[in-house]
Amino acid sequence: MGSLGWFEAHDYEIARQVLQRGVAALACVAFLSTLNQFRALLGERGLLPVPELLERASRLRGPSVFRWGYTDRRLVMVAITGLALGASVVLGLPQSGPPWVPMLVFLALWILYLSIVNVGQTFYGFGWEMLLCEALFTVAFLGSNGEPPPIAIVVLVWWLVFRLEFGAGMIKIRGGREWRDLTALSYHHETQPMPGPFSRQAHLLPGWFHRCEVLGNHIAQLVVPFLLFVPGPVGSAAAAIVILTQLWLIATGNFAWLNWITVVLAAAAISDPVWHAVIPAIPADLGTDATTIPIGWLVVVLAVSALLVVLSVQPIRNLFSRRQLMNASFNRWMLVNAYGAFGTVTKRRIEIVVEGTLDKKPGEDAEWREYEFKGKPGDPRRLPRQWAPYHLRLDWLMWFLPLGRIGEPWFAMFLVRLLQADAATLRLLLVDPFDGGRPSWVRARSYHYRFATRAEYRASGARWIRTPQRIVVPPSALRREG
Repeated sequence: MGSLGWFEAHDYEIARQVLQRGVAALACVAFLSTLNQFRALLGERGLLPVPELLERASRLRGPSVFRWGYTDRRLVMVAITGLALGASVVLGLPQSGPPWVPMLVFLALWILYLSIVNVGQTFYGFGWEMLLCEALFTVAFLGSNGEPPPIAIVVLVWWLVFRLEFGAGMIKIRGGREWRDLTALSYHHETQPMPGPFSRQAHLLPGWFHRCEVLGNHIAQLVVPFLLFVPGPVGSAAAAIVILTQLWLIATGNFAWLNWITVVLAAAAISDPVWHAVIPAIPADLGTDATTIPIGWLVVVLAVSALLVVLSVQPIRNLFSRRQLMNASFNRWMLVNAYGAFGTVTKRRIEIVVEGTLDKKPGEDAEWREYEFKGKPGDPRRLPRQWAPYHLRLDWLMWFLPLGRIGEPWFAMFLVRLLQADAATLRLLLVDPFDGGRPSWVRARSYHYRFATRAEYRASGARWIRTPQRIVVPPSALRREG
């Protein structure tokens, strides 16, 4: 090992492989989501067009290759480049060269995705966007197959998982009473933004199970993260607990790549001997054949590690602040961020249903037909699909509308695009009730949704029971010329 043995994490070669390939794979998912949805949501004719943002914004929130101009064609080029670079890492191509090759690939992925997030406005305002950016930057310095992983970067990944989990735990303890009285998950499986195929079964579990869920969540997020910093079996066991809790969240919901990337990052704390003990086919000494870390690469890694340590000061203060920020970045590069989710849990599920009619007069006797979204609840008989780690951005933002955000500019433009029968917008939906034709009028109404009991499901085949509430957007039509 030589004089640099203290800096070399020979026992974490498998962790490096999982980190590099896993983060790159999720970056591919993110770029694919962008390629499929960005132009309809934010493109030249999108709901919140980026060219208009660039005209009125004196300064973007961070760096972006679109600062010098946006076109849909340029967006496609960025997304396809990101997909190609991410796929190359999944295949292990850059890792077979010197350490600066995977570094440059990951930094390119980071800059490209950061460029998208920084013009993505509310459609890219989710915590897992900045989490992916930070992960791409951090794993860029894990090196290649020819030398052992640097322990400083491995520990910094542990620190990222700690902030992710402990920050989420503190947000909950400081948030709604339902987290403190252990009732939060009696509601959350039903009211979460995008339920999955097993969410109803999870919701129908007995109350004592939901209380155990919350208690287990508190232990996994407030106690276990501290153990990640203990190398060997203890840290590996802590990582396993984090991974198991994330797998339960994956099975019972659709939170884009948040849970998936947490699984990947937590694997950084599992040492090679533990992998070997669980899966004997994996060699216990996989990383011992690697040569020592080159001095030049060591200097780069130490400089980056020092930067990330300095940037950790504000996130540490935030963790212990009474006014803890959730999903916040303290710099323009989205490095060493604050994370957290669901400090409060909604008790009732209100859905906004969008309808259109071909009738000339939009009265109640008109034939109103519903638009169906791909992920959010609509038809009470339809089984929710598993979409994660793919992110349905329009469906997610629809969940926020009943929470006092019905006046969002993007939603008004969405209704206009439906009246225009805009093909790009309609491709974001599951069902267009007019088969590409233009409705005369559209409106939005609210419904209360709850999961059907087992008896109700047997009687009707409905997975949801919904009750009409009120019209939240009255019938609207395009202005007629002349």
